[in-house]
Amino acid sequence: MRIGYLALPVALVTIMASCSAPRKLRESEARYARLDSLYRATENQRKKCEEDAARAAAAYKDKMDNLQEQQTQLKSNNSQMLEHLKELSVISNSQAESIKKSLDNIGAKDAYIKDLQSAIARKDSLNMQLVMNLKGAIGNMDDKDINIKVEKGVVYIDISDKLLFKSGSYDVTERAKEVLGKVAKVLINQPDIEFMVEGHTDNVPYRPNVLLDNWDLSVKRATSVVRILQNQYQIPAARMTAAGRSEYQPVASNDTPEGRGANRRTRIVILPQLDQFFKLLEKPAGN
Repeated sequence: MRIGYLALPVALVTIMASCSAPRKLRESEARYARLDSLYRATENQRKKCEEDAARAAAAYKDKMDNLQEQQTQLKSNNSQMLEHLKELSVISNSQAESIKKSLDNIGAKDAYIKDLQSAIARKDSLNMQLVMNLKGAIGNMDDKDINIKVEKGVVYIDISDKLLFKSGSYDVTERAKEVLGKVAKVLINQPDIEFMVEGHTDNVPYRPNVLLDNWDLSVKRATSVVRILQNQYQIPAARMTAAGRSEYQPVASNDTPEGRGANRRTRIVILPQLDQFFKLLEKPAGN
């Protein structure tokens, strides 16, 4: 009889263990399926970006080849026209030489414009690559919390304040430091890039205590982010600028909670390398 009482708990433990194993297996399979789905979505996004870049590069090459062909044809036509005019004695040799120099200057200006277009195309290609690297580093985060985009040739990284800070505070949260670390990893590998960190608020007046107003709050939030990028992730301070925009550059209406939430953000602006374009804008040689 005692053997029967002892056998019953052993049997129950055995049954519970046999039930637990399939449940853990199902949980592992479900977790694997979620990770696999996330990986496939990220991979599809990467492939789409690469395809878009390839199409843009092919379209640009076709355009430049067409312009080159037109320029060659134009030079040929100009030479034929000059010879024809000289044969007809319509113009003198000196006049023909003067016209030829003018046409050569036009050709030089065409080449100058081509160089500018090539520089802009390179910049657009670098911006696209930077955006792809940033999105790949950050992963599949909600666009409401972090948004990476290119507008008018400038790369912007918008991070919502609910991800970075507690309400009315400029102390960066631990979760935000992880995100900033991923952004910093991409930026530190681009040593020629300089950027500005901008703090933005909504139009709800800040209650003065340590800080005076929304101007103060936006600047303090920007400098808090800059200090973390400098001190924790070793981005050189000379590459960064901290700025406060207060409530004066909203991206949505402040009449709704959703709009105010969108306006409370920190923006990282990749600054254009203007010195390169100033060099290109110098007067072409010989003019």
